[in-house]
Amino acid sequence: MNESQSHTTVLDQTETLGSQPREPRQSLLGRRTLSPLLLFIGIGGLLFWGHHSGWTIPKLSALTGAKGQNDWCDQHGVPESQCVECNPALLPKQKVFGWCKLHGIHECPLCHPEVAEIDPQPRIAALDLERANRALTFSERAENNSKCKLHEHRIQFISQEAVEKAGIEVEPVWNAPVTEAVTGNGEITYDQTRTARLSSRVPGTLFRAFKQIGDRVQEGEVVALVDATDVGRAKSEYLQTQAQLRLKTKNFEALQRFHATKNIPEVEFREAETGLSEARIRLMTAQQSLINLGLMDGTEDWSLASDDQLATRLRFLGLPKTIVEALEGKRPTGNLLPIAAPFAGIVVARDVVAGEVVDNAKVLFVVVDPRQLWLNIDLRLEDARKVRIGQKVHFRADGNSEDALGSINWISTEVDHKTRTIKVRALLDNGDGHLLANTFGIGRIVLREEKSAVVVPNDAVQSEGCCHVLFVRDRSFLKEGSPKIFHVREVRFGVKGEQNTEVVAGVLPGEIVATRGSGILRAELLKHNLGEG
Repeated sequence: MNESQSHTTVLDQTETLGSQPREPRQSLLGRRTLSPLLLFIGIGGLLFWGHHSGWTIPKLSALTGAKGQNDWCDQHGVPESQCVECNPALLPKQKVFGWCKLHGIHECPLCHPEVAEIDPQPRIAALDLERANRALTFSERAENNSKCKLHEHRIQFISQEAVEKAGIEVEPVWNAPVTEAVTGNGEITYDQTRTARLSSRVPGTLFRAFKQIGDRVQEGEVVALVDATDVGRAKSEYLQTQAQLRLKTKNFEALQRFHATKNIPEVEFREAETGLSEARIRLMTAQQSLINLGLMDGTEDWSLASDDQLATRLRFLGLPKTIVEALEGKRPTGNLLPIAAPFAGIVVARDVVAGEVVDNAKVLFVVVDPRQLWLNIDLRLEDARKVRIGQKVHFRADGNSEDALGSINWISTEVDHKTRTIKVRALLDNGDGHLLANTFGIGRIVLREEKSAVVVPNDAVQSEGCCHVLFVRDRSFLKEGSPKIFHVREVRFGVKGEQNTEVVAGVLPGEIVATRGSGILRAELLKHNLGEG
């Protein structure tokens, strides 16, 4: 059997085994050659189309050419025929000014007021630039990334009704006073420079107490009398030295007359002169003892008083006239030591009764002047660094609706070992007596006050990773037929209060910003940003 015959036999056997007849071998080989060719042509056409179309799938409206319900921009959520992003000619973008190094934002309205969405174009005064500079130099402010591109976006709505339906509210930017402050737990205490803890200067027995807790006293008023033997001893010594001085004085004056005529030896005269000097020194020492006891002030001149007059004066030395009159006829001891208030105030503590033995270590009375109090505030280390002497303080006591005002007069030089806080002190005026010592509350130290800062509601503030933004309504938003646009504006924020936030740079008073519901705009912005990425 030759080669052709063998081939035919195999083919016939294959046909016999199969359930259906097959095409001849020649037809099968021709079809296999055609399929790769068609595939190669298809791939080439796909590459050509992708290269010229940017590998984007055309919108349904582009494919069908329809302008009705198919006229929709899926990327920006508005009809394609109205989309300002797809059709920039509908609302051309303004001139690009780029990054402002001075204020740390793109398209800065302080340096380029033409970017503000206000008609007519606002004018920037020197005071506006000074205000922004004060805020930026006073403290570190949250910064923006100079490479951020969010400010290039515009969020568009199909109509004003769509904005309202989305729950977006707007308010104008305005000027208002702002206060930048730090807070800490505070406690009111008595002013230690106006607190007197009265004790007896020498040991003795309490003779009489004249004041109770809560009684008011005047400066120099006697609150108690102490019977002390050291007082009587000091008075006696003063009387003796006074008598010795008078005697030495008379002897010296007599010898001085004889010395002039050379009738006495020089040595005798010098001894008399020395004795007189010693007598004066002993009198000064005795007088100083009475001064130390608070019974004399050192200005008294009793050299001309008789011995009886001197004894009477010393007996009631240091006692006010009213007490002397009350004691006359009762033959009281001459050892009485008065305890007097050093300033006007109130007795806030008394720890003694008549007849009790006392000494100079025991506090008998505590007198305070409550017209001025101390406020001690505990601050975190990072907050304390911003505090300076003289700054204003607002203190609100627990359960109180009004603030007490004061000013910082001391800042501690150490950190508390337990709380790791720094203590600062303020003086509080309490002339009307409405503040109470040992009261707790919150102290707010004013670091910076701006009378006319640019502010927006807290609801308007939005942050997204690399930058902080506000959504500013287009100046032509309310005009009929104009696109309903919100511009993404990069901003620098200052201090944030309970309701409003200071805008250091980024918007100008009069511009309209989205407030409540601005989170919807932020979500739309992120969607656009992710789509571009």
